[in-house]
Amino acid sequence: MGTPTRPRRQLDLPVSQITPPKMHDSEVELKLQEIMKMNGILNINGQRYQTEMKDLEHLGELGNGTCGHVVKMRHKPSGVVIAVKQMRRSGNAEENKRIIMDLDVVLKSHDCPYIVQCLGCFITESDVWICMELMATCLDKLLKHSRQAIPEDFLGKVTVATVKALSYLKEKHGVIHRDVKPSNILLDETGGVKLCDFGISGRLVDSKAKTRSAGCAAYMAPERIDPPDPTKPDYDIRADVWSLGITLVELATGVFPYRDCKTDFEVLSRVVQDDPPSLPTDAPFSKEFRSFVSCCLTKNYKHRPKYHKLMEHPFIRKYDILQDNDSNSAVTNSGQWFGKVMRQLDPR
Repeated sequence: MGTPTRPRRQLDLPVSQITPPKMHDSEVELKLQEIMKMNGILNINGQRYQTEMKDLEHLGELGNGTCGHVVKMRHKPSGVVIAVKQMRRSGNAEENKRIIMDLDVVLKSHDCPYIVQCLGCFITESDVWICMELMATCLDKLLKHSRQAIPEDFLGKVTVATVKALSYLKEKHGVIHRDVKPSNILLDETGGVKLCDFGISGRLVDSKAKTRSAGCAAYMAPERIDPPDPTKPDYDIRADVWSLGITLVELATGVFPYRDCKTDFEVLSRVVQDDPPSLPTDAPFSKEFRSFVSCCLTKNYKHRPKYHKLMEHPFIRKYDILQDNDSNSAVTNSGQWFGKVMRQLDPR
């Protein structure tokens, strides 16, 4: 948790005049009351600590996330270094809802190995601190510092973990992420992959999202920008599948598919009007990877697969099996590549 991210502007979509139903203030208050029961309790390495903010030593800045900034801190009683997402509680109701949603999702997802782990939180009248496990980097930073495309074998591992995390959110908690992108996919020191940043995730009602909170325009699905039926601007988990497809194209090629666009509006127009991005035909990608990306970037969301179908795809099945076989050359090569890049990032 808590790596620097490339700034991308958030966009409030002007495509519909419909006012969507929102999480009621009473729901937010109930969630806050539930979370307050755990205020100041940190679970670190299997031990429970009743902690105060003064027990955390500031070590440096890590970056920015939804609603706040992330710092590196040492938990003095245990000596463990953690990431702390610090957010101000304001009079802005939507900002407060984002904070509570982020905290609610990570606290409930402690049993998923593909979601960054929350160690606990602090809530005061003016601030919210979310204490997380410290991760090594994110895919956005990894791509930037490696100065090369990320190998397909490593992306296989990323894809398996991300789809499992998204499927978990949907099946266990009825949540859609809505902001899948390289900066929200984190890596630990061993190359383990975890999803983070749930500030704009949304509740699903009858498997559909009813609100249109802005995510990052660059990764937004066509049906979120231009709903087939403007009077019913619903969408489902397949919007996140599209975002995953855009993410994979960017990571596999080293360049963002809409990199020549100068404004968010231009990006949105191209997402709606152009054919979906694809992997270069002259690049040495496997047919399974090409097929998987093509499935994710199916323009008509009704024909785009959901998570259970993605998990049956040959590309995911291959890498899901390989994760349990450390001696496989693809796993070995992937690990060696990641280790080399991380040594370049931190040569100590």
